[in-house]
Amino acid sequence: MLRALFISLSESRSLRGVAERSSIGQRMSSRFVAGTQPEDVLRAAYLVNQMGMGVSIDNLGENVTNADEARASAALYHHLLDEIASRKLSANISLKLTHMGLDVDEQMARDLVSGLVAKAAAMTPPNFVRVDMEGSPYTQRTLDFVHELHRRPGHADCVGAVIQSYMHRAEIDIEKLLSEGIRIRLCKGAYKEPPDTAFQKKSEVDANYVKLMKMLMKSAVYHGLATHDENIIKEAKAFATREKISRDAFEFQMLHGIRRDLQQGLVKDGWHMRVYIPFGTEWYPYLMRRLAERPANVLFIARNLLRR
Repeated sequence: MLRALFISLSESRSLRGVAERSSIGQRMSSRFVAGTQPEDVLRAAYLVNQMGMGVSIDNLGENVTNADEARASAALYHHLLDEIASRKLSANISLKLTHMGLDVDEQMARDLVSGLVAKAAAMTPPNFVRVDMEGSPYTQRTLDFVHELHRRPGHADCVGAVIQSYMHRAEIDIEKLLSEGIRIRLCKGAYKEPPDTAFQKKSEVDANYVKLMKMLMKSAVYHGLATHDENIIKEAKAFATREKISRDAFEFQMLHGIRRDLQQGLVKDGWHMRVYIPFGTEWYPYLMRRLAERPANVLFIARNLLRR
């Protein structure tokens, strides 16, 4: 029930406008969002690197309404890649196609993302662009474009996809991505989807996650297992031990501000760990989806608001 509530709240434009302008809303977001400016997220990335973890940087935003907004979003990512290189950060970037203008001009969006992947591939050492997954209306177009980008000369291993385990189609999509050696970030999913498209029960989503996770771990391609679920993490570690899968063959991924104790514990035990760090002014939909994924995060926020 709480999951459905927070997903509905994430889609409310009126509440979003009020929250993003209010001081209390900004305080609520501070645990999960690094700040509003590039310097905020770059500083956060450096601190996470100092703790032995990699970073994926996301400029929050989706469904831009005009070409200028899309080009500005792409320009900001170019700036981030430059800063990652100059500061020698262990970090890559994550973006949404609708933030690059997919709904405005598909060819423009493709050109903007292609330019970012080409830049990442030309860096020394090469960097990486994660094309994030959005709601089901965008799934096929997103995956088609990732396949296309990955096939371009010099782009292999510099662009990857996200698969959501609550989607019925996830296993087929993974098989196609693995056939081309494309890196995958596996998560559970946080958009509102109908029963004919996605599993509705947590137990079904979790079971599919574990099934897909094992496919990825055995694939010999470097993937990211994005989860804060301790039971799933224990299963991943046990599976790696049983199958003699190297700890260097994959990484765990978690969100900024969630289960820092677990993140640091994994690093201490010798597992690879990457933290997804978002920033920007458009934090409201992101925050609501994080609460939908894990309603216990409400308690974290409440504690933060009570601190002086």
